[in-house]
Amino acid sequence: MLATIGSAALQGINAEPVQVEVNAGESGDPRFILVGLPDAAVKESNDRVRSALSNSGFKMPRTRTTINLAPADIRKEGPLYDLPIALGILIASEQLAPVRSPADYLIAGELGLSGVTRPVKGALAMGRLARRLGRRGLLLPPRSAEEAARVEGVVVHAVRSLDEAFRFLNGEVDLPVVNPTAAEPADTRHAVDFSEIKGQHALRRAVEVAVAGDHNLLMIGPPGAGKSMLAKRIPTVMPAPSHEEQLEILSIHSAAGRTLTGEAVWGVRPFRSPHHTISDVGLLGGGTIPGPGEISLAHHGVLFLDELPEFKRSALEVLRQPLEDGDVTISRSAGKVTLPAAFMLVAAMNPCPCGYLGDAKHECRCTPTQIQRYRARISGPLLDRIDIHIDAPALSIGELRSTAPGEASAVIRERIASARARQQDRFHGTRITANARMTHAQIRRHCAIDDSLGDLLQRAMEQLSLSARAYDRILKVARTIADLAGAASIGSPHLLEAIQYRSLDRNLFY
Repeated sequence: MLATIGSAALQGINAEPVQVEVNAGESGDPRFILVGLPDAAVKESNDRVRSALSNSGFKMPRTRTTINLAPADIRKEGPLYDLPIALGILIASEQLAPVRSPADYLIAGELGLSGVTRPVKGALAMGRLARRLGRRGLLLPPRSAEEAARVEGVVVHAVRSLDEAFRFLNGEVDLPVVNPTAAEPADTRHAVDFSEIKGQHALRRAVEVAVAGDHNLLMIGPPGAGKSMLAKRIPTVMPAPSHEEQLEILSIHSAAGRTLTGEAVWGVRPFRSPHHTISDVGLLGGGTIPGPGEISLAHHGVLFLDELPEFKRSALEVLRQPLEDGDVTISRSAGKVTLPAAFMLVAAMNPCPCGYLGDAKHECRCTPTQIQRYRARISGPLLDRIDIHIDAPALSIGELRSTAPGEASAVIRERIASARARQQDRFHGTRITANARMTHAQIRRHCAIDDSLGDLLQRAMEQLSLSARAYDRILKVARTIADLAGAASIGSPHLLEAIQYRSLDRNLFY
C-alpha cells in the first residue's frame, strides 16, 4: 500500500515542500530502501524509526519497504523526517487508517529510540510554508511547535511521541493548539548598562549616532580603553525589534539550530562577536547545503569584530556585499540561496601592533613598516563602508576612580527611539528603515544642503582625500545627527560633527 505524508526541506532560511512517499508490501527481502537525495542523518533514520516503532508497540513490515523523499533533486538533511516516515510506514502497512487526513498537515520531527519526539531546525520556516500552502496545520515536537506558532494564520499541534501522533491522526485524541505567547520569556532585560561606562563621552556620543541611524562604527584606541566593554552594551540602547523583524531574526537562528539550544531570545536584538580566527565560510555562511553564517545571525542586530586587522583579509573582504546590499548570496553545488544580512557592523582596533601609538603614557615600539603593514590589512573599500570612525583614548586615573554613574541605557534608548521614529515616518511605504540604508536618490531628497554647507563639505573632502562613497556617508550621518536634534534639515553643526567622524581616514590609513 502507498502512503504519502507532507513534510519540508530547509533551503537556507526558507522551507520547501517535501512529500514522504512510503510503499510497503513489495516482494523481496524485508528491508528499508530510502531514496531522494538523503544525507547521512536522513539515512540513519532507518534504525531510529525501527526502534521507535517497536518500542511504541507497533509491528515492523515483513516485506520490502521503499521510502521516497520527493522531489528527488533537492538534497535532504537532518533527522526531521523520522516522524513522517514512521507514520507513513504505519499507514502503508495498514496499522493506521487515519481519520484526520495527513495531507492536511505538514509533519516533521526527530524520533528517539523510545518513540519520543525531539525538536528540529527550521520550525519557523515550516510554519510559513504551511501558511503559503494553505495546510490545516502542523504536527511538530513541542519546542519546535512553540517556535512555528509565532507565524500568524497557522494552527500548530505539539506531539510528544509517535504514539501520540498516531492517536491524533486516528481520531482518538484532540491535541490543543499551541499558543505562541506561552514561549515569551519572563524577562528580557539586559545584564549590562551604559551607566557602567566611565568617561569616553565622545565615544558614547558616536555610538548614539551610529545606533540612531544604523551606521557602521569603527573604534580605534589602545588596549584597556573600553572598546569591547562599550560594544557589548550597544544592544542595550537599540530599540526593541518589531514583530516582523523578530520573526526574521528567529527564522535565521532557527535554520542555524540556535533555537534548539536556547541561545535565541525573543524580543532581543542579536549580538555576534566571532573570534578573529573565523573562516570565510563561518563569517559569510555556507556548507553543503548553504546555511547562515555570523553576518546573517547578526541580522537586525550587531556584528562586533574585535581586533579588526587580525581577521583574515579574505574574511574581511566578504563583508563588502552584505554591508552594501543588506543580504548575501551563497552558491554551492547543492544550490544557491540568498540570506538576509542587514546588520550594524561595530569594529575595534589598536592604532598599531603594540597598541600604544600616540599614547602619552606608553612608548610605541613598532617600526613604521610594522605600522603600515598592520594598517594595510584593512582595505580602503572596506573602510569606506564604515560610516563612523572614532578615537577611543585611554582613560585617566581620575576617570577610573570616579564613582559617578554615566547616562543609563534607557535614557539613551529613548533619544534613539525618537530619532528612529522620524526615520520611519520619512521612509514610510518603502523597505528602508534607517538613514544608513538610504539609496542615492533618497540621499539627494532627504539630505539636501545649501551652497555654503556644500562648499564646507567640498573642502573637507579635498583635504581628507575622501572617496565619493564617503561623501554620501557623511550626508547620511549628518541626517541622523539632525534627527537626534529634532531638526527638519541638516545644519552646520550636524555636518561638522559628521565630517569629524571621517577625520581618521587620512591620519591612519593614507
